[in-house]
Amino acid sequence: MINQLSKPMSLSRLLLYIFIPPFLTMILYVALSLAFHLVLPPLLLFFVSALFLLFPIQIYLILNDQGKTNGIYSLNGLFINQNQYKWWVIFLLGMLTFGFAGIMTLLLRPLEAFLFNGLSIQLYQNIPDYFDWSQLDLLASYSKTVLIITGLGYILLNGFVGPIVEELFFRGFLTKKLKMTSWLAPLLMTVLFSIYHFWLPFDFFFRVIAFFPAFYLAWKLNNIKISIVFHCLSNVFTAIIFFITIMSL
Repeated sequence: MINQLSKPMSLSRLLLYIFIPPFLTMILYVALSLAFHLVLPPLLLFFVSALFLLFPIQIYLILNDQGKTNGIYSLNGLFINQNQYKWWVIFLLGMLTFGFAGIMTLLLRPLEAFLFNGLSIQLYQNIPDYFDWSQLDLLASYSKTVLIITGLGYILLNGFVGPIVEELFFRGFLTKKLKMTSWLAPLLMTVLFSIYHFWLPFDFFFRVIAFFPAFYLAWKLNNIKISIVFHCLSNVFTAIIFFITIMSL
């Protein structure tokens, strides 16, 4: 494989790459939820939307760029010229940054929820209740089979598929397209990554502060496996808690 240097991307094009896929995904998600929310939880419909639209678009954008850059449509090009570390070093760094994110979850998330409580209440008062994923009483109205499928889908898609695709897309692909080469590159990408999760608007500052150390290490040490491990650990942890919670309904 011929690995050429990745050409910088204009900021306007980068923003389109980041925000058009989730925007289209949200349109599909809303349409599916309006049509099927009585049968399936909107949370599950969101992951169905991501699986069949968001993730494929992001993978396509990566592969298309790799084809133009290296002549081969493969994800392997993202790992070319990456520094190599022993697996336990990568896992240890992933665990340490996961621990930091856990501390920030306890300290910052409640504070941000408190500060934006008024806006949150106003928002959810103006949209159907089933779009609020935190309303467990609505989840309790679905059958046990549906809840098991939702919980397992949450673990698989939010715990593994989503984090891996997003890390390949944001850290492996787009960060290299930034024209800046200082620590501002991972910081900007962390901010854009947080905005990209606009369906969860009231965790913005928490995501930036909690996720930046892992994303910075992945950039500084030139190894996206660090951020992949961190991202998977973070999401799997919350997904397991969610699964246990809905199984008790």
